[in-house]
Amino acid sequence: MMKKKVKQYAEQIRGGSQHPRHVLKDFSRMLDTQIEKTVLFMLEQQGLLSGRLATLRETHDAVLEQPDISKIVELRESYRDVGRDLLQLLVFVELNAIGLRKILKKFDKRFGYRFADYYVKTRANHPYSQLQQVFKHVGVGAVVGAISRNLHELQEHEGSFYSIYDQPVLPLQDPVVEAIKTAVDKLTNSTSFLNFLAQHALIMQDDLQTPSEDTIDERTYHFNSLLLNLGNTFLYMVNTYIIVPTADDYSMSLGAAATVCGIVIGSMAVAQVFSSVYFSAWSNKSYFKPLVFSSIALFIGNLMYALAYDANSMWLLLLGRLCCGLGSARAVNRRYISDCVPLRIRMQASAGFVSASALGMACGPALAGLLQIKFKIYKLTFNQSTLPGWVMAVAWLFYLVWLCISFKEPLRDTEDQERSNPNETTSVTEREENSRAVEEGLRKPLLITSGLKVEDEDEEDCDESEESAEDSRRPANSFGDAYRLLTPSVKVQLLIYFMLKYAMEILLSESSVVTSYYFGWTTSSVAIFLACLGLTVLPINILVGSYISNMFEDRQILLTSEIIVFIGILFSFNLFVPYTVPQYVISGLVMFVAAEVLEGVNLSLLSRVMSSRLSKGTYNGGLLSTEAGTLARVVADATITLGGYLGRNHLLNATLLPSLVICVGSIVATCCTYNSLY
Repeated sequence: MMKKKVKQYAEQIRGGSQHPRHVLKDFSRMLDTQIEKTVLFMLEQQGLLSGRLATLRETHDAVLEQPDISKIVELRESYRDVGRDLLQLLVFVELNAIGLRKILKKFDKRFGYRFADYYVKTRANHPYSQLQQVFKHVGVGAVVGAISRNLHELQEHEGSFYSIYDQPVLPLQDPVVEAIKTAVDKLTNSTSFLNFLAQHALIMQDDLQTPSEDTIDERTYHFNSLLLNLGNTFLYMVNTYIIVPTADDYSMSLGAAATVCGIVIGSMAVAQVFSSVYFSAWSNKSYFKPLVFSSIALFIGNLMYALAYDANSMWLLLLGRLCCGLGSARAVNRRYISDCVPLRIRMQASAGFVSASALGMACGPALAGLLQIKFKIYKLTFNQSTLPGWVMAVAWLFYLVWLCISFKEPLRDTEDQERSNPNETTSVTEREENSRAVEEGLRKPLLITSGLKVEDEDEEDCDESEESAEDSRRPANSFGDAYRLLTPSVKVQLLIYFMLKYAMEILLSESSVVTSYYFGWTTSSVAIFLACLGLTVLPINILVGSYISNMFEDRQILLTSEIIVFIGILFSFNLFVPYTVPQYVISGLVMFVAAEVLEGVNLSLLSRVMSSRLSKGTYNGGLLSTEAGTLARVVADATITLGGYLGRNHLLNATLLPSLVICVGSIVATCCTYNSLY
């Protein structure tokens, strides 16, 4: 109805029968009315659900006095029915929230206004705002608590004085309650440490997907294959950061300047820009072959890196790092979790992906600090510069053997499954019918009197700004396709991701050069500093995921984190006073921690504002974020090398200045799109 109204407004303004100011007023009034109807309907339905629960409570008490197995089973199913209806109500609210975003976007696009910013800003912060209720669970917690507690009471703790309130975490064994909790979390943005950490992987799921809709067969899931993917992620991050403390010494031993370490470190990221694309495409056909290629490329790359010392060849060193970058299979690791891990453990697997990356980032420099020995075998030199290459080459060789022995290529389609399991066709069919039944139940209209369907709208009502139903599900087929799907909000989030990766890479990659020049730090000291920075990742995510994100909106945390990163960068400059260790360590820690907080919140918002078409296919949201981060690392490492031409005494300020400018730009961009980050 509102789409048709927007079209009428356009015609009236063109015909001169309506003033734009009156259009804005009328449109605002209609939006307020529709939001009010949604909220009041939600409250009305919750009242009906509460009434049903009160009636079931009377039956519940009677059953507990005279236990009867058949009545207990019937009562459990009745509670689940209430839960399913509540889930249906949450789907209704989610659809209205999406509709609200779309109509605001359509209105702005049609008339060239920034009405959405004004509307959200004025309504969201008002004490009696009903707009907030669309994104909040008004009374849902009480209904969920009643269903969960009563189901729990009817299960294994019958007759016990223990209850859900005696346990620190609410037991969510029942699939219906789990589905409701997922839906509530999606609407309210409430989160937990595990969920917050999993969002870093940017493995986006379909809206309000429930375990019953999961298409991945539990029997085809292979735990060892998941471990191998996480192992690949861990080893790659170790491989990336193990050379950071010694790259400057290695460069000087080959006759180059210390600041050439920027090119040495960044050459891996340069190759990763291209490898991310072909690995993402390769994962459409296979997971095993890309992982084998990745292991071989990294084995050869590390071997070349280690041999460059005795060959006295800077080119061999750079080719070795480029070869390592060509083996970056993070797109495959992410895709495997998204496509081959069952929904019930996908969040844990995503969190494991991020944890493996964080652990590798901390272990890389720490391992470099332990390799402070020197010896020779025949004509091969083993020292602090070459040992990282030798150690990682051996690690990738062992990984390759483990991969060939243990990895199991997942089946790609149901026909393969039926060929391999001919006796299980009946059970598969039954599961599909049950899944369809649940889906149909979720699709029933909440208002029985509502006979209207979205599909019944006139074809002429659609304009070029809208996608057909088929197009809205089709994945992007190229970077150009993906770019056209990026709204201003998504572009700003990618800019923020670029900024934080740039700032972190500047801090980490030039640490050995800066600290040796200003403080005379040894390789071991640099390694300890970098390892300590890496070890802050998980504790910070626990703090943000479990507490801060439940007290503040994501966009508030986003803007605050950007400002703290700005302060950290500003405090890092060497200006009027002698540069000291406390100044460097504190500013670096502030910058790194704030960037880590920013990364989690940034990816959380990115997954919400990004088009659903970017959740699948080769050119997906994960690939876009990886490319943005990798390009940031390439540019940062190139900046370090270019800054070296000004001399080591000017290197710090020369590299921090671009970080400061990009950070200011991202803060301004965030303020401009702040009201669209909901």
